[in-house]
Amino acid sequence: MDPTLLFFIGTAFTFGMVINFTGLPPMVGFLIAGFALNYLGFEITDGLTTLANLGVTILLFSIGLKLDIRTLFKREVWAGASIHILASILFYAGLLFVFKQVGLHFFLDLDITSLLLVAFALSFSSTVFAVKILEEKSETNSLYGRIAIGILIMQDIFAVLFLTVSVGKVPSIWALGLFALPLIRPLLFKLLDRAGHGELLVLYGFFLALVVGAGLFESVGMKADLGALIAGMLLAGHPSAKDMAKSLFNMKELFLICFFLSIGLGGLPQFEHVVVALILSVLLFGKIALYFLTLAKFQLRSRTSLFAAFSLANYSEFGLIVASLATYKGWLSQDWLIITAIAVSFSFIIAALFNKYSDAIYTHFSPKLKRFQSTRLHKDDRPVRVGDAQILVMGMGRIGAGAYDALKASYGERVMGIDYDHQTTLKHREQGRRVITGDALDSDFWNKLQLTDNIRLILLAMPDHNGNRYAAEQLKKIDSCTFKVAALAHYKSDEVELNELGVNPVYNMYEEAGSGFAHHVWTELQPQIVNPRTDQEL
Repeated sequence: MDPTLLFFIGTAFTFGMVINFTGLPPMVGFLIAGFALNYLGFEITDGLTTLANLGVTILLFSIGLKLDIRTLFKREVWAGASIHILASILFYAGLLFVFKQVGLHFFLDLDITSLLLVAFALSFSSTVFAVKILEEKSETNSLYGRIAIGILIMQDIFAVLFLTVSVGKVPSIWALGLFALPLIRPLLFKLLDRAGHGELLVLYGFFLALVVGAGLFESVGMKADLGALIAGMLLAGHPSAKDMAKSLFNMKELFLICFFLSIGLGGLPQFEHVVVALILSVLLFGKIALYFLTLAKFQLRSRTSLFAAFSLANYSEFGLIVASLATYKGWLSQDWLIITAIAVSFSFIIAALFNKYSDAIYTHFSPKLKRFQSTRLHKDDRPVRVGDAQILVMGMGRIGAGAYDALKASYGERVMGIDYDHQTTLKHREQGRRVITGDALDSDFWNKLQLTDNIRLILLAMPDHNGNRYAAEQLKKIDSCTFKVAALAHYKSDEVELNELGVNPVYNMYEEAGSGFAHHVWTELQPQIVNPRTDQEL
């Protein structure tokens, strides 16, 4: 094992742990660790680069596993991404031109072409950072999270087009064969069914991401990361796709540490480089404003537009690729490669702060932000109303559906179910159940949910304790609530945690199942059990 790589990992852990104590995401510590190693004279190693690239590839593959392709065809995604990138180029090019006229150092050497090139690089947002933030907040499936990821994918497509034109490398004629990939989807599904839930599932994921995705696309002159994303999309919708994403999660996280380290190790900055990078970092406020105003035009709530903007409030590693290519071709000086690397790093730290305090920022500026909100809201961003329902069942799996049916037998149509999966919602409706779609792990859902005074009971029947706990935390924040909250739990510690959040009663699934099983057996066997004292049946 390379001792330098081990030292890198140890340093990353140390800085990540220290930053974690401050409440900021550990990735900020990994970036700072990269700068510290850079200052000490270390350089990027081949091993670190390989692991960093592997982390990005697996991350994009994981995105694909959870992506609904229909998201890309929504106006707010494809049109929003197109409008924003054009507006950003004009915004940054205009300001860079002003800096050039003022006579700021490093800007004087930029001609019109170079100005537009730097502006184009700064208009992109980081896929790695944005998805990482959304995962940490458990809001990948929120409306603003889906929009942000869709915009990032559109930006990846723009990046492929740029690299193809700038490098002058036209994809191979064999690239047309990639359009036939959906035809092998049934085969991929069958293999996933056979892979099980162990190490073969993990290996199958790596095979799809690295061979079917990245390797195949790169071999025909396409962007490898785009291939990994599409490989994941081929499996999206399969019941085991989420299991595969979970199985790859820890390894992906480890590899991404190397990615953030490599950003900090990108180049040893001088004071003037840092000053210019700070200026570019301040311009992030303009980028956020452009995202917010663009998305608000598509009838999204001010909160949705702002949170999506915060998720995208950073500069992209693609900017480093553009700067590196421009430096190689002589379009930009080496200084701009270093400046871009520092600006990307600073933007990650700034964006982490925006996302950490996003709720507080929105609450403070809400009256002003709502002025930009359309009076007719997007159909996916309208308030969630429960009508005249008196009992809500959150989580309509087997247990939730059973509880719903039992309650409906006594209370009729005053019972309503809520499930995060719209397809599951539709199936329940076909079976005559009153169910709406809503993700209890999505803060957006709680922000839109309009509970009435009619509500008497809310049953948290989600299979994951984290979901029930998060829902209980949100319900506890509701002032002057008159309803009771009950929940299911797996372990005693879960019961205690839910009780502390005001949930009562809490039913332990294992204990209730055990007592129910014993009662059933006792009922079935009772006539056959003989009293040992009298030799008579009980």
